[in-house]
Amino acid sequence: MKKVAAIHDMSGFGRCSLTIILPVLSAMGIQVCPVPTAVLATHTGGFGEVVMQDLTDFIPACLEKYKALGIEFDAVYSGFLASEKQIDHCLDFFKSYGGALKIADPVMGDHGRVYSTYTEKMCERMRELAGAADVITPNLTEAAILLKEDYTPRLSQEKAREWALRLRELAENVVITGVNIFEGKISVVGANKDGVWQTDRDYIPENYPGTGDLYASVLTGGLLRGESFQKAAARAATFTKEVIKATFEKKTPPRNGVIFEEKLHLLASDNFISDYNEF
Repeated sequence: MKKVAAIHDMSGFGRCSLTIILPVLSAMGIQVCPVPTAVLATHTGGFGEVVMQDLTDFIPACLEKYKALGIEFDAVYSGFLASEKQIDHCLDFFKSYGGALKIADPVMGDHGRVYSTYTEKMCERMRELAGAADVITPNLTEAAILLKEDYTPRLSQEKAREWALRLRELAENVVITGVNIFEGKISVVGANKDGVWQTDRDYIPENYPGTGDLYASVLTGGLLRGESFQKAAARAATFTKEVIKATFEKKTPPRNGVIFEEKLHLLASDNFISDYNEF
């Protein structure tokens, strides 16, 4: 069974980070070994004062223990990081498991805004972490930060292609999520050794926390199951769209996150595959 070291925070309520990553990858037949960066009562969006326990010092201690036990990982997958020191710890994990697939979800902001916990120095260091990864999954805001470009809520197809190719200078495999190219659609634009491609899905007019974690986790699972980058990315886009649609139809409060639990069975099936479009 494939094993993933997942370096993310854990929020008890709100469906994001490790509370999504653990069940999603498990449903895909992959063992998740969580390396929590922090434990929160809820995620940080819409629940008032944050109740959190920082676990920065746990990360290197965890790495040291795994190395002492001779535990190997097929992938190391990082997400939201609470400090510059945690970026250093992630880099140490990447170096210690050089043969593992290294996925960095460069969580820094959304909708054109950088998260309040991220300093300019942390954003710069996140470029360093992205450069050490095999796969990066920025949203449009994070792509702009990594490229030092001004954020725009809409990109032309030509500009989206250009951004994806430029991000390939950081990592071999790139997907930019949440790209608004066509009216009424939301796109994922990717680039790797095979070129540039995209998947387009119907836009649903609501924003939910954890959808980036959902997408990156399904992508990671597909890659570890031996799927091509394009196929895994298309599967992730389709699954995320199905979950968002079901959540929207149930009129679930956005801060509660997406109702993915009812759709997990789809991830166990090899028949749940979606097409992708090249341009």
